[in-house]
Amino acid sequence: MITVLQLIDSSAARLTEAGVAFGHGTATAFDEAAWLVLWSLGLPLDDLDGAANQPVTDEATHKTQALIEQRITTRQPAAYLTQEAWLQGVPFYVDERAIVPRSFIAEVLADGSIDDWLSDRTHRVLDLCTGNGSLAVLAALAFPEVVVDAIDLSPDALAVARINVDKHDLASRITLIEGDGLQPAQGPYDLILCNPPYVNARSMAALPAEYQAEPAMALGSGEDGMDFCRALITALKAAPTQYLSDEGVLILEIGNEREHFEQAFPDLPVVWLDTTSGADQLLLITRDALDV
Repeated sequence: MITVLQLIDSSAARLTEAGVAFGHGTATAFDEAAWLVLWSLGLPLDDLDGAANQPVTDEATHKTQALIEQRITTRQPAAYLTQEAWLQGVPFYVDERAIVPRSFIAEVLADGSIDDWLSDRTHRVLDLCTGNGSLAVLAALAFPEVVVDAIDLSPDALAVARINVDKHDLASRITLIEGDGLQPAQGPYDLILCNPPYVNARSMAALPAEYQAEPAMALGSGEDGMDFCRALITALKAAPTQYLSDEGVLILEIGNEREHFEQAFPDLPVVWLDTTSGADQLLLITRDALDV
């Protein structure tokens, strides 16, 4: 019998050899292999050190190797195979109906870096493009006094979000709403969170198969990736008081599209927020900025 760590090492080598792409919760072959091996063996995902030297039976080894081969042959993100993703230490159900959660907005909710933009009057939150509902759940967990509306165009994604809202016992504070953009929103809100589709057409065409396994409507947004953002900013500027309270703010994620965002909105005052990926992917817009 081999040990857990030996099985992880051999699995990582197999993933590397196959040239799979990462980015759905892990960044390296070793981390991805550790996730899949520990999950397959029913071991805690956060205690590799404690499990590293445990022996693995031949039967369990073959089962785990089959999972690694499934990851390689299907090119599905590991989260779809395990039907679980973690964001800021919080577990979420996920399947092919919704994008795998990986938003930097989760960071600023957890680390308190946006707290200075909020107040004791922050009560109503909107999670726009909620997907599997993870940001809505994280906002409700971070701010126990708020209620959250969570909007998505996809009924399939909302079905996944319902699983997560119920999983975290937040049905009394999170309302799931089907609709296109702000159209069904019942503002004004004190905080709007939005991780929209923003990938430009050229990048969409070059995405690895793992990303193509996700719903395309959650990723691409026109030639420069800004189609959704244009519609959102246009709607907000047309009626800022309808959607944002006097001190309300929008937290918007735009991935690697800062250049395209600044070209689309050259005169819009924004505050770029620091994340573990730098200060180019997440921005904050106040209601006052929308009046400019």
